[in-house]
Amino acid sequence: MKRVLLTGAGGQLGTDISIRAASRSDVELVSLDRSHLDITNAAHVAAVVDKYRPDVIVHAAAYTAVDDCERNEEHAFAVNGAGTSNVVSAARSVQSRVIYVSTDYVFDGTKQSPYVESDTPNPASVYGASKLAGETSVGELEEDGLIVRTSWVCGSHGSNMVKTILRAAQNHPMLTFVDDQIGNPTFTGDLAHQVLELSVRNDAGVMHVTNEGSVSWYQFCQDVLEFAGLGRERVQPCATDELQPPRPAPRPANSVLANTRYRDLGLDLLRDYREPLKEVIRDLTF
Repeated sequence: MKRVLLTGAGGQLGTDISIRAASRSDVELVSLDRSHLDITNAAHVAAVVDKYRPDVIVHAAAYTAVDDCERNEEHAFAVNGAGTSNVVSAARSVQSRVIYVSTDYVFDGTKQSPYVESDTPNPASVYGASKLAGETSVGELEEDGLIVRTSWVCGSHGSNMVKTILRAAQNHPMLTFVDDQIGNPTFTGDLAHQVLELSVRNDAGVMHVTNEGSVSWYQFCQDVLEFAGLGRERVQPCATDELQPPRPAPRPANSVLANTRYRDLGLDLLRDYREPLKEVIRDLTF
């Protein structure tokens, strides 16, 4: 049995990791939310990690409010950069592995094809730059560090685009979403299962893990409305530069991540995103 310490247990992904770990006999999960583990406090992180001495730390805690990060750069780097460095230092002291959940935002989105693990990051936003700083710290662990990049995270818990779309549809007869940003919607239930699978393996380096299927935000909104029985025709497309007011943080036009290494290792790819999307909508609407 592996003892796994989870940071960010109160978040979207952390909640589903905790739920799924309960049914596993090969994982003993220590779930810590922000009230029990302040990753920006190096001494506190060191003490907590020394107390539990986990085999693996799944580091899911992050400051993920993309536009807020743009306005609060110091805090973004304190959490996503320095906070991750604190986790890495504590892990090294007890010889723990670290699995770090990262993001498509480490890329600028200008590539014309899906991003593979070996592509050079070039973040265009503060959020992306701060998460890349975290990746750099985890990379220093070499064989004891695994960076899991994912994208467009949604689920039944916490705030996400599925909930935003359903809420907006209650108040507006027509919605408008951009059709020039594409990515892989990834659902926390599926992602949580795979992160737990990786926690009992010994992979290192970088790995992309997303649900299969790429789509624009406009098309994703159509899917959400259709599966909720609200009608695909209730959304119209627009370009990012037509948004008013403009978003503070730039978004990657292409956020599609190729799950190349995951597939090459013979691991089971996550389902097409439409399957878990239907499940989440059932959870949220019934």
